[in-house]
Amino acid sequence: MSATGLDVLDHLARPAAGEPEGALILLHGRGVDEHDLFPLLDLLDPKRRLVAYTPGGPLSLPPGGRHWYAVPRVGHPDPQTFFGSLERLEAFVDATGIPLERTVLGGFSQGTAMSYALGLRAGRPRPAALVALSGFIPTVPGFEPDLESRAGLPIAIGHGTRDPIIPVDFAHDARDRLQAAGADVTYHESPVGHTIDPRFLATLPDFVARAISAAP
Repeated sequence: MSATGLDVLDHLARPAAGEPEGALILLHGRGVDEHDLFPLLDLLDPKRRLVAYTPGGPLSLPPGGRHWYAVPRVGHPDPQTFFGSLERLEAFVDATGIPLERTVLGGFSQGTAMSYALGLRAGRPRPAALVALSGFIPTVPGFEPDLESRAGLPIAIGHGTRDPIIPVDFAHDARDRLQAAGADVTYHESPVGHTIDPRFLATLPDFVARAISAAP
């Protein structure tokens, strides 16, 4: 990586209204870019208590747009591209100057996989909360999520039962594993496809605010 600090990933930033109480970082899905989830920053943090970012995935792959990793099959990211992006993402998050313990990580699709990877990675601090939309806990050789130390971690999972890209079974697996480990899971599924249910989205500002208020 030649770039340093926040420049390790292209990104958009939204400042806090005053001194930031924490950070909110949202990661886009496959084939779009850092603009895709930017409008959700104000929606999830309407009082602008947090400094907020939408970084862009570092890879350019077919059929276009930005990607976080190559996809040999759903749920199993390509190890080389996955770990390369995870390294950059960890450097980006560290460069915000906000402790991970006061950072809410979230994403959609590939962005959810990367949020889980960063938020559950062994040896890393736990985030303030995770928002997992239409994604999965990634299965990658060399990556072992540390679920046991995430007991009590607030995690909001939303998924469509008609998702043709990432089947809802992946959400069930994540929910069951995280609940068994003692995480504080909020789970919502609805009869939609590979998209974000607006009804679930409407509950997330309160989820984010409570997570930051409870963060150390």
